[in-house]
Amino acid sequence: MNDLKITIYQADIFWEDIDRNLLNIREKLTKANLETDLIILPEMFNTGFSMDANRLAEPMDGKTITWMHKIAKHYDAVVTGSLIIKENNQFYNRLIWMRPNGIFDQYDKKHLFGLGLENENYIPGSNKLIVELNGWNICPVICYDLRFPVWLRNKNTEYDLLIVVANWPEPRIEHWLALIKARAIENQTFVVGVNRIGKDGNNIKHTGNSVCINPLGISLFENKNNEIIQTITIEAGEIERTRSSLPFLKDGDDFIII
Repeated sequence: MNDLKITIYQADIFWEDIDRNLLNIREKLTKANLETDLIILPEMFNTGFSMDANRLAEPMDGKTITWMHKIAKHYDAVVTGSLIIKENNQFYNRLIWMRPNGIFDQYDKKHLFGLGLENENYIPGSNKLIVELNGWNICPVICYDLRFPVWLRNKNTEYDLLIVVANWPEPRIEHWLALIKARAIENQTFVVGVNRIGKDGNNIKHTGNSVCINPLGISLFENKNNEIIQTITIEAGEIERTRSSLPFLKDGDDFIII
């Protein structure tokens, strides 16, 4: 398990404009001159948090996933973020974990945001995703999932890093910050939350507040209101030191999700 270089892109997303978003992200990444292991984009990074799935959804071999492969290959890094996918005549808010070789994993958002009618437009997922990168076990999830600690409980220390990609609005940003810190402390894991900035097509404001929290709940990075690309190195040894000095996970309650 080696130290991990993580690049956060806190983006101002152009509403429902796939081509413009993909061009903007590519140009901003180029200017950043990256050296990284992992590039994290927000939830629905190519459209914003839209319920117009019928118009905006792409197939699994569509332009955005093809674009993700090109970006991953160019930077020799994993690229992840979620987008609207149509599969078998159903719509998903699907996170793609794209590797440089074009092999990818996927995660469908488990908890759909009823307040925003997401549950009326998309199909929920049922399986947690754990992926490996440079010896790290990583659990990527999407926005509203953050509110559900049972789903994210680090049973049997199955992951070392929790990633939350989001379109989390400004009126509840204190919830975002509190929940991310809680997930880090209770699971003794790093948590990286990548949120968008700017107003969306529903005039909802987002301030970003993308963060990196260590296993003790200490913030290593936070940024508000700026479109920013930031690379952070997280230390492998910090996981082992925290869990060995504070062996709390072994005392957790056993449970089964049904």
